[in-house]
Amino acid sequence: MALTDIQDRLRAAERAAGRAEGSVTLIAVSKVQPADRVEAVLQQGHRIFGENYVQEAAGKWPAWRDRFGPLQLHMIGPLQTNKAKLALDLFDVIHTLDRPSLAQKLASLQQARGSLPQLFVQVNTGAEPQKAGVLPTDLTGFLRDCRAMDLSPVGLMCIPPEGEDSTPHFAMLARMAADHGLSGLSMGMSGDFEAAVAHGATHVRVGSAIFGARSYA
Repeated sequence: MALTDIQDRLRAAERAAGRAEGSVTLIAVSKVQPADRVEAVLQQGHRIFGENYVQEAAGKWPAWRDRFGPLQLHMIGPLQTNKAKLALDLFDVIHTLDRPSLAQKLASLQQARGSLPQLFVQVNTGAEPQKAGVLPTDLTGFLRDCRAMDLSPVGLMCIPPEGEDSTPHFAMLARMAADHGLSGLSMGMSGDFEAAVAHGATHVRVGSAIFGARSYA
């Protein structure tokens, strides 16, 4: 397991960026990972994890919470509106608020429940047609509509286009967050989290560098 190596690299990236130690949250992305790998990281004391699929998370995290105590679970994959209610029972933070229909569903659930997990708006910084996320040109209107529904996003999230230099996308996301008074920046993965920290990331999402390569068989 490489958890301590990633933690050391993250602390070094914070220092290099002139940021306080511990100012960046490390989300260990445990989707599609064998249980023994996840438990090994839990046994090392890490308590902040990310999942992409509501059903997968529902099948494993309640039992781990019972065994290991309080932990923080982040939804970092696309969230279907018909799974939103279940997601609110599982997750502490949702990084993928990405469309009006989901905003409307979350607003309705908030009225019924009185609270929501923290919310990040996913921005499609590369304007990729196959990728989820609000287009940069639509972000102002989307945030205005969310706030009109009493939703209060805390930040922005992006997944830069595969094969491209991530840094322009990180810089873009940071500018947009600053323009809209949002403090949270969920950006950076196994291959580029140090660059994300240099551009202001508050949350980095690291999976394979901690757990090893995934098998989808």
